[in-house]
This record gives sequence, structure tokens and C-alpha cells, in this order.
Amino acid sequence: MAMTANVNDINVEQIDTRTRTRALIGSAIGSTVEWYDYFLYGTMASIVFGHLFFPSADKTTETLLSLASFALAFLVRPIGGIVFSHIGDRIGRKKTLVVTLSLMGASTAGMGLLPDHAAIGVWAGVLLTLLRLIQGLALGGEWGGGLLLAVEYAPRKKRGLYGAVPQVGALIGLALGNFTVAVMNALLTETQFLSWGWRIPFVLSIFLVLFGLWIRKAVDETPSFKKVKAEGHTANVPLLETLRNHGGAVAVTIGAKFIETSSFFLFATFTISYAVSLGYTRAEALNAVLAAALVAVPMMLAWGALSDRIGRKLVFGIGTVAIMIYIIPFLWIVNQKDPMLLMVACIVGFGVIWASYGSVLGTMFAESYPADVRYTGVSLGYQIGAAIVGGPAPLIATALLAAYHSYIPVGLFVVVCGAISLFAISRAEDRTGADLD
Repeated sequence: MAMTANVNDINVEQIDTRTRTRALIGSAIGSTVEWYDYFLYGTMASIVFGHLFFPSADKTTETLLSLASFALAFLVRPIGGIVFSHIGDRIGRKKTLVVTLSLMGASTAGMGLLPDHAAIGVWAGVLLTLLRLIQGLALGGEWGGGLLLAVEYAPRKKRGLYGAVPQVGALIGLALGNFTVAVMNALLTETQFLSWGWRIPFVLSIFLVLFGLWIRKAVDETPSFKKVKAEGHTANVPLLETLRNHGGAVAVTIGAKFIETSSFFLFATFTISYAVSLGYTRAEALNAVLAAALVAVPMMLAWGALSDRIGRKLVFGIGTVAIMIYIIPFLWIVNQKDPMLLMVACIVGFGVIWASYGSVLGTMFAESYPADVRYTGVSLGYQIGAAIVGGPAPLIATALLAAYHSYIPVGLFVVVCGAISLFAISRAEDRTGADLD
């Protein structure tokens, strides 16, 4: 009888505003720290790491090797998702998120202290790649847990808005990473930046991690997981149960991820290296992406709230079709070599269009799985989709550009990803407004 009473008391609609706010801050802070660390690597892979860790007589080879190390982490993200989501579905979301945040912070700080190729030769690239793989493992488990911290605390009619918050944290992390690099670039000479200045943003992540851990310590376990534990319904092997009973949802999650991750990394990573290769200064390229990320923050919240009214699938579909139409004109605008046009183009593509499907993706995924395997389901589908397209996206775009000497194939690559995602969500059930559990 006592267990029944406890289960009945676990009602997400009755949670007070202060508790919800604390959970949202915990979700956003963790996401901000994780993605600051993660995108810092992406930025440096575009402008620094090739020369310092993968030196070659050919600049394109340097860039490709550097971006390849960036892409490798996506191959281990599904492994991280499986390992940490198993813990999250068995032991709890909160404890898992503390581990993933600590791993990400330690690996990022290690990069800032790592000797370069001139000091230890080929081992520099090997050790850098190893730390990058640890980042991938950590992020593989972090995203799903951070998402569920927001969605499982959300009231039924505001899940789209709440689910957009961890995605907003990712943008703040991206903006913070780019801002830190831009400040270093402005204060230091080119020689100073390449010699030691690039290390400072990596080492500073230690303070962000400590702050994130302090915030998350005050957040309680989610209502959905409490209910699963109280009822004794935790899955023995969440991965096997997910594949056996929810394989279709995993396939939809993987397919839907294609357009979000391919376009994201095209805007956030490839655009920087591509713009610099066209003659833009590093500051102009970084500022354009930074401005777009800042605009995307309120836009994602607005799109998430709109999805609570008109449905996740409709918002996702509108954004996907829009980016398929816009991507080639965007690349044409970048080729005009006008810094102001570059910034406007990034704001429209990244800050407005990407924000639409990026805001609803996580909520739509979370609504596709029951609570006992939700962490595993969202992490598995999300990370496999990211591994197939996300990490390789800047590498694929750079290779297409080098092979065809035209941006058209790059745009067509994104269009194909969009078509796959549209087909995937056509197979999904829209559970907007329905009870989560």
C-alpha cells in the first residue's frame, strides 16, 4: 500500500515552479558546459589543430586530418550513449549526468595542456584524438540525460518549450566557445594565438565544469524515473528491450537526426573554415556564427512553444523544407565575400531555420519511448544518427568542395539529408499534448 501511495504522489503536473526551474537550469547549464567543450574542439579543428598537431606540406591535407579527428568522436558517441543510458535507465538520470560532465571537462582541460607536434611528434595527434574520443563518449551519454531532465519535469502542455531548453544550452555553449576564441584572437597576435593563446579556452572549461556540477547537485531525480523505480519497472537490459520493442522508433530517431546534425555542423564548423579559405578573416567568420547562435536562442524557445500549439511534426517539417530550399543560396551568399552578408546569411539559416527543427527534435524523440527505456532510446537513435552524418559532415563538405571545386555538391548533400529526415518523421506518431508516461 505504501508503494502505491508513493506512485500516486509522483505527478509531474503538481510540481512547483521552483523545482521545475531548478531542473531546467540544471539541464541548460550542463548542456552549455558540454557543448562549449565539444564545439571548442570543432572550432580549433578548423583553424588551429591542422597546423599544430597534423602538419603537412598541403594545407588541405592538414584540414582534412584535423576534421577527421573531429569526426572520429562521433563513432564512439553511440557507445557512450549505450553505456551511460544503461546507467541512466537503471540507476538514474542525475547520477549519470555528473559522470558525463566530469569526463567532458577533464578531457577538454587535457587538450589545453597537451604538447603539440613540434614537441612530441606524431604522439601529439594520437593523444589529441584519444582525448577527443573521451569527449565523444561523454557527450554520447550527456545529451539524452540533459534532455530528459527538462522534458520529464515539464508540464504536459509545455513540453515543447521545456525540451528546447537543453538545445538552447548547446547554442549558448557554442556562442561561449566562439566568443572566447574571438577574444583570444583579438587580444593576441597570430604568433601568440598559435603558440599558446588557443590553449586558454580549453583550460577555462575547468571552471565551467565546477559550476555545472554545483548546479546539478541541487536537482532531484526526474518524476518519470521515480515512478519507474517505485513501480519496480526498470528494464534489466535497456538496450535489448529498446531494440526488441521499439526498433521502429529508433529508426525514426536516426533518420530525423540527419538534417539537424548535417546542417548544424555545416553552419557551426564547416562555414568557419570555408569562409576563411575564401578570404574572410577568422574574426569575421567567428562573429557571423556567434551572432547566428545568439539569435537562435530566443528563436528555439519560440519554435518550441509553437510546437506545443501546432505539433512537433509540423514545425519539424516546415524547417526541414525551408533549409533544403535555402542551403544552396546560403553557400552562394558566402561566396560573395561580404562580411555583412555572411552574418545575415548565417542568422537566417542557423539562427532562424535550423532553430525550428533543432528545437523540437529532442522533445519529439523523448515522446516516442516509455520511461523505463527512454534514456536508451533517445540516446541510441540520436547518437547513431550523429555518427552517420554529424561528425563526418564538415569532412564530407570539405572533400566535396575539393573534389568538385563547387559548393553545389555541398548543398545537395544537405538536401539529401533533408529528404531522409522528412521520410523518417512521416513514419512517426505526433504525441504533442499527450501524457508523457
